[in-house]
Amino acid sequence: MDYPFAERRKRMQSSLIRELLKLASRPGVLSLAGGVPAAELFPMEEIQRATAKVLQRYGAKALQYSPTEGLRPLRAWIAARLGVEADWVLITSGSQQAIDLVGRVFIDEGDPVVVESPTYMGGLLALNPYAPRYLTVETDAQGAKPEALPEKAKLAYILPSFQNPTGALMDAPRRRAVAQWAERANAVVLEDDPYGHIYFDAPPPPPIFTHARTRVIYAGTFSKLIAPGLRLGYVVANPEILAAIIQAKQASDLHSNILGQVILAELIDMGLMEVQAERVRSLYRRRRDRMTEALRAHLDPEVAFDVPRGGMFFWLRFPDGTDTRALLDLALESGVAFVPGEPFFAQTPYPAARLTFASVAEDQIEEGIRRLARAYERYKTRTLA
Repeated sequence: MDYPFAERRKRMQSSLIRELLKLASRPGVLSLAGGVPAAELFPMEEIQRATAKVLQRYGAKALQYSPTEGLRPLRAWIAARLGVEADWVLITSGSQQAIDLVGRVFIDEGDPVVVESPTYMGGLLALNPYAPRYLTVETDAQGAKPEALPEKAKLAYILPSFQNPTGALMDAPRRRAVAQWAERANAVVLEDDPYGHIYFDAPPPPPIFTHARTRVIYAGTFSKLIAPGLRLGYVVANPEILAAIIQAKQASDLHSNILGQVILAELIDMGLMEVQAERVRSLYRRRRDRMTEALRAHLDPEVAFDVPRGGMFFWLRFPDGTDTRALLDLALESGVAFVPGEPFFAQTPYPAARLTFASVAEDQIEEGIRRLARAYERYKTRTLA
């Protein structure tokens, strides 16, 4: 049918990862693709206890409409961790909604928007419908290079802590430099921080937000720590910016899952958060180490990677000219899935692949890397033939 879709519909795309998860669910395929948390870490018993308690305490109120801003005790807990008041916090339906709302409020068609190269695929999917003009900034093992930031931009989307997809960790001087750039450029920074609590050595430096509270919007989530099915994230911003984002959210969904919010607040009162964070860090650290060993033992040394100090991903960098889509086809034939790097770039990709260790059982990690290594050898043989 010839439906009269809006022009922005043409800029909407499906997530490659969602499509890959369908392929990876085939029998015999070992998936290193999906960036999903380890389901065995979900605190099922604590959630069951908290749910029973809040339903008994709040009754129907826990199932009713609620203020757009979200449950105040939950907002106050988030605010205290960032040194602001609860009025600076909005509860969102995951940090993915936060990205969309910021795009809706700040981006007009053609506006210059800075993104890292590469950057989070879902961030690009959220911002693309608003038709920004992307300005990409080069990254290394410490994330975006501040000296590469443009003289002027309207918005910058930055992931400073264990970036998706590269695992890069921005140090304190770079974070201060990004904040100073925002002041000079009269720009707003959207600091997306879903992985900051998943560190394997020392915690990350203080957020960029702490260096420029009037210029930085901080976005976080409970999906990686508690469970993504709760669909709860948050935005922290000065009240003038937050008022605009709240209006956009009211038009979008009125408010986020209130039952999930009261359950989450109860889990916080139970003292679960730090206990759960250490559970996540401990398991992911072991899986990170297992994947490091397997990559060093089996993968062709011409494929470069950095060992992440936190987060959920390895980022493999292949020699120039490698077709990672063709490599994926061979990998699937070998019984392993990964995410090709191309969708993580707003402009000019280089050959790369993202692997996750978070949701892969430790006894499967080495086999997955063996299969990937065999697929790469087959790819090179076919290319040279």
